[in-house]
Amino acid sequence: MEKKRNSDLAEPLCLSVPAAARILGVSRNTGYEMARLGQLPTIRCGRRRLVVPKTALMKMLEEANEQHEKPKE
Repeated sequence: MEKKRNSDLAEPLCLSVPAAARILGVSRNTGYEMARLGQLPTIRCGRRRLVVPKTALMKMLEEANEQHEKPKE
C-alpha cells in the first residue's frame, strides 16, 4: 500500500483552536483555556498561531470515551 503525501491530502491535518472547540461543543474562549491548561493538544506555529492536530484530538476523545465507559468498582 502506498503512503499518501501531505500535498495529496484534500483535508488539512490540523484544526484551528476555534474549530476544535466547535467540535468539542465548547466556546472559543474555553478552547483557548483548554489549550493553555494542556487539556487540548496543540502545536505552536510561529509566535502566535496554535493548531490542533486532528489525530491527537481524535485520540484524546477516544481515551476520554474509554474512561467514561469503564464500569466503576
